[in-house]
Amino acid sequence: MIVYLRLLKESLSFAINALRNNKLRTLLSLLGVTIGIFSIIAVLAAVDSLDKKISKDLSSLDKNTIYLMKYCFGPSEIPQWKREQFPNVKYDEYIGLKNSMNDTDQVGYQLFVNRESLKYDSKTVSDVNIIPSSSEMVDIDGLSFDKGRFYNESESNSGTPVIVLGYDIADGLFGSSDPIGKNIRLYGQRFTVIGVMAKQGAGFFGDSNDTSVYLPANFLRRMYGDSDSMTPVIVLKPVKGVDMDAYKAEIAQKLRAIRGMKAGEMDNFFINVLSGFTDFIDGILGQMNFVGWIISGFSLLVGGFGIANIMFVSVKERTNLIGIQKSLGAKNKFILFQFLFEAVILSVIGGIIGLLMVWGIAFALTKLLDFEFVLSLGNILLGTGLAAFIGLVSGILPAISAANLDPVEAIRTGM
Repeated sequence: MIVYLRLLKESLSFAINALRNNKLRTLLSLLGVTIGIFSIIAVLAAVDSLDKKISKDLSSLDKNTIYLMKYCFGPSEIPQWKREQFPNVKYDEYIGLKNSMNDTDQVGYQLFVNRESLKYDSKTVSDVNIIPSSSEMVDIDGLSFDKGRFYNESESNSGTPVIVLGYDIADGLFGSSDPIGKNIRLYGQRFTVIGVMAKQGAGFFGDSNDTSVYLPANFLRRMYGDSDSMTPVIVLKPVKGVDMDAYKAEIAQKLRAIRGMKAGEMDNFFINVLSGFTDFIDGILGQMNFVGWIISGFSLLVGGFGIANIMFVSVKERTNLIGIQKSLGAKNKFILFQFLFEAVILSVIGGIIGLLMVWGIAFALTKLLDFEFVLSLGNILLGTGLAAFIGLVSGILPAISAANLDPVEAIRTGM
């Protein structure tokens, strides 16, 4: 064991000398490993960060939550021109499903509308995400509050002009003062602030509750009717443990009945399950991983040739020393491991440089973009292990050639 520790120490010394004495040659040779490790770990870190952010953003939602609407979350076999002809879901259909669906925790109604500006006295907040919805969305979206409350069923049904502000919106309009009970202007109308949502942080999907406001959907329906400029969606949250296939079949059967559709007629709506959307996102992340591995593979291949080149040169430069070692009784195995360790150490140095580059970029982007990029311990170990493997594979042929040198010829050649 002591012999191998001494061997490792000598190999480290030779690797450091190679870096010190031939800086440019060695760094250029290590560049392939550095770029390869940087590429794959950067991709893996980005995917891990996105996955963590998505999980955080969707943590308050039940993955079995269903969004019933005329559009499909993912790809569809139905041509787009056909989908464009589908009718929007209606408020009466929401009421019908709410009163008839079994195994259902909540049924909510929401409108997708254009972004607007909010005003309070002389202050204005622009580009606000407006979420007109029914009262059930407070439970479906898992909202939490810093102050006040959400509107109740009575306020929702009557379209009372009340509003719930996101944390950043409240801060922009009112600062440190209490906004509860104050009146703000939206759509040229006065709304009474009844609640402020707890701070959420930046959302992966663009908007977060911090830059959003909730108001009763029936307020807008009363003003504009069921306008084509607003896209409605019925949101259903089933009870825990429900058979999702049977539940979706019940939704389709009851909505078809409400619409008076004939048997054999194609559904003119989409039942989007949140878990299907997350699976779609996971598929995209998986493809990103795959592409990252392919790109990195070419870089690592080039890096492997670079390491092999360094080691062949090192064998040639130390031929005389190898001959002396063998004449003094050093076994072939000793020489073999000496060069293998050196190749691994050089490759790991290149890998560590790549990891440091990933860490530096992740740190900078986290500060600049308010998005947490994660360089996990698992990815660090993977990068180091991958670099060591490349060094091991690249150093085999040079190490074998060094171990098989004839001591007499080696001493004579090196003189």
